[in-house]
Amino acid sequence: MLTQKRKHYILEVLQRNGHVVAKTLAMELGLSEDTIRRDLRELAKDGQLQRVHGGALPASAAVADYAARQSISEQGKRAIGQAAASLIQPGQIAILDGGTTAVQVARQLPLNLAATIVTHSPSVAMELINHAQLDVILIGGKLYKHSMVTMGTAALAALTHIRADIFLMGVTGVHPDAGLSTGNLEEAYMKRALSEHAAETFVLASQEKLGVASPYVIMPMAEVHGLVVEASVATAQLTPFVEMGLSIIKPSPL
Repeated sequence: MLTQKRKHYILEVLQRNGHVVAKTLAMELGLSEDTIRRDLRELAKDGQLQRVHGGALPASAAVADYAARQSISEQGKRAIGQAAASLIQPGQIAILDGGTTAVQVARQLPLNLAATIVTHSPSVAMELINHAQLDVILIGGKLYKHSMVTMGTAALAALTHIRADIFLMGVTGVHPDAGLSTGNLEEAYMKRALSEHAAETFVLASQEKLGVASPYVIMPMAEVHGLVVEASVATAQLTPFVEMGLSIIKPSPL
């Protein structure tokens, strides 16, 4: 079988099953595992899949830079923002992650909400300047321009003084087996640290982030409390997460 035909078959299996196993593919095609692994490496290099131990998972499309991500699933992110904003109650201390979906959450918070918002995103903080009753704590550190968030030693040190009620986390990959993931190692550490300083963590999961994986693992799905998803997400796609006991939050019908 020619290389291109082989790769096309691998991507077909990946789309159909949600994962591929190198050993199984090698047996099906009568080829060596080394040949299949080489194909997987090349497909991963082209951004068409995410390699994992023993095979591959679908790659996240949400690893583009901040400007490019603003146009991905824009309507869905607005709906998720509205649903997620309703989770923050008066008097609470809430940590709001960075990213384009988190900005939509900030835009949906009621102007009369009296609460405290902790964020390491200058973009999120700017959205809250007209919320007179909100206390906004902006965590400092080195600015990671790809996601417009601060990270590093200073940011992690600031968290030692914070105990929040809820953390709304942005990610690029949400997979029932591979867990939560993102495209930057330092960002993965920061997101995990933010979660560890909150009583509950809910993940902002627009359609393109479900069932896919990125290179750097944040935490297993078992360590979060729920997902905030678009209303159009199929029940079958959410079943593995429901079976784990996660709460699924969807936008209210218009």
